[in-house]
Amino acid sequence: MNQNLVSIGMPLYNAESFLKEALDSILNQSFEDFELIISDNGSTDKTAEICQEYAAKDERIRYYRHEQNRGAAWNFNYVFNLAQGKYFKWAADDDVCAANFLECCVEVLENEQSVVLSYPKTIFTKADGEKWWEGTSIAHLDSWKSHERYQAAITDFWCLAVFGLMRTDVLRKTSLIAPYYGSDKQLLVELSLMGRFQEVPEYLFFRRCHSDQSSRLSPQEREVWIDPTTVGRPKLLRHRGSIGYLRAIFKAKLSWKERIVCLNVLRQYVFSLKVWKNLFIQRTPSKVEEKSS
Repeated sequence: MNQNLVSIGMPLYNAESFLKEALDSILNQSFEDFELIISDNGSTDKTAEICQEYAAKDERIRYYRHEQNRGAAWNFNYVFNLAQGKYFKWAADDDVCAANFLECCVEVLENEQSVVLSYPKTIFTKADGEKWWEGTSIAHLDSWKSHERYQAAITDFWCLAVFGLMRTDVLRKTSLIAPYYGSDKQLLVELSLMGRFQEVPEYLFFRRCHSDQSSRLSPQEREVWIDPTTVGRPKLLRHRGSIGYLRAIFKAKLSWKERIVCLNVLRQYVFSLKVWKNLFIQRTPSKVEEKSS
């Protein structure tokens, strides 16, 4: 059996609402040399039925079902650990990729060895798929200077690059998805110190906004979503991201001069008023705000 160039991991839990559209957008890619690894975290709706139907029709799909829900963090890491391709992409069950998403991102990674992650421009859509607004590009993620990429990554609110295409061997050197909400940013921060990100200048990713997405959950619901086993455990320091950002600086292969510059970037970030406020004041995360047209 030949190894596919690309592995796509799709972690699922009760995903029946938009799953067919998400699967169709992946299976209809112009670039076809990929495997799709689906991990069902004990869904109780029609997710299993839909996945089995699609797996029976397309041999590129590898479907795994678990009897209990171990949380999103475990499931995201599970699909990655099964990946065999040179490149890897996480896929959400509610988002849509344009037909040339993979083709464009693969081309970047094949031609630019300094790039560790390639991702397209994003359009946010409403639940019915109607265009809502265009995502903003993040400057300096493609910089040749690691501290500029680092600063861009820690100040990136949406973290859309996490659904881009990454080099599998580089991703294996990271902490992957940690068992707390927002750890996708920590992952991108680590990757930013390992190489450049490059945005494909086309709108090929459609991020669906709807009432059931994780960003609309309360803090308590988010804990259950990301890792049910940690619910109720004491959290001595809620702002775990900053600790991860510090570890990333010493984990990366940087010169001492560049490491010191990164530490200064982190110092400025941590001592900003907003970050200190979040350290001591637990607040309900903002829901996706409806934008006026």
